[in-house]
Amino acid sequence: MVKNKTIAYRIFLVFDYILLGAFAIMCLLPVLHVAFASFSDPAWVMSNSGLILRPHGFNIDGYQQVFSNRSLMGSYGNTILYVAASTGIGLLVTVLGAYPLSKKEVLFSNALMLVISFTMLFNGGMVAFYIVVKNIGLLDSRWAVILPTCVSAFNLILVRTAMSAIPKSLEESAMLDGAGPVRIMFQIYLPLIKATMATVILYYAVAHWNSWFNASLFLKDRGKFPLQLILREILIANDTASNATQSGDVAGNADLYKQLVKYCTIMVATVPVLCFYPFIMKYFEKGVMIGSIKG
Repeated sequence: MVKNKTIAYRIFLVFDYILLGAFAIMCLLPVLHVAFASFSDPAWVMSNSGLILRPHGFNIDGYQQVFSNRSLMGSYGNTILYVAASTGIGLLVTVLGAYPLSKKEVLFSNALMLVISFTMLFNGGMVAFYIVVKNIGLLDSRWAVILPTCVSAFNLILVRTAMSAIPKSLEESAMLDGAGPVRIMFQIYLPLIKATMATVILYYAVAHWNSWFNASLFLKDRGKFPLQLILREILIANDTASNATQSGDVAGNADLYKQLVKYCTIMVATVPVLCFYPFIMKYFEKGVMIGSIKG
């Protein structure tokens, strides 16, 4: 009986590895296609309609156009600012909200959690959202991108659940030693839930890095546009007019370089997030599981 179970378990492992390997290849192929196309000859890229698994005619003309585009590089700086500010503010507010809500003795904590959970299912809609942002004077300002969506109800619940699992005796011992609530929160609670905090940082950073809709709704000044909004113009609207610094053969073959610039812009927008993942992934699985199995 034990032998049969072992064989069945091995068969399951083989099937599991094959399935996960196939899924990994499916996720990796589009990234490789864009990466190799961005370094390929633009004429070959325009004529090719299949999957690109190696660069053809290595050149960096597309990247030269991207990095010489002042509008694109300015939007890159805007995105870094928006991600840093939104993630920092969101993380602070999330922790300050989750800490008291994790205490059972706090008055109306369950009712407040119900209200917070309700916002995950229902909202006032885009028109009401726009009117609120307009009435508080945030239109066409960087705060319109940073503040309205800097806090996620899901992330707050995740942090609150992790804090609820910490033994009450740790807090009581710290209070006997003279520690106040702020010190307890930052020196005891946060170090103990660093896996969850790393997961929340990842969620916030990736969400804000990929965000473009709020910027398109609230911003008119192109100097404040984030990278993803400029990328959307390049990919959907084929907006190559902003490449004002083209010269020589590049300027005379703008149509030829359209597809190449798209690939290069996608890589420039994607690489920072891909570089950010390895530093967080060791905490990711543990952080997600804490928030999912403990309530």
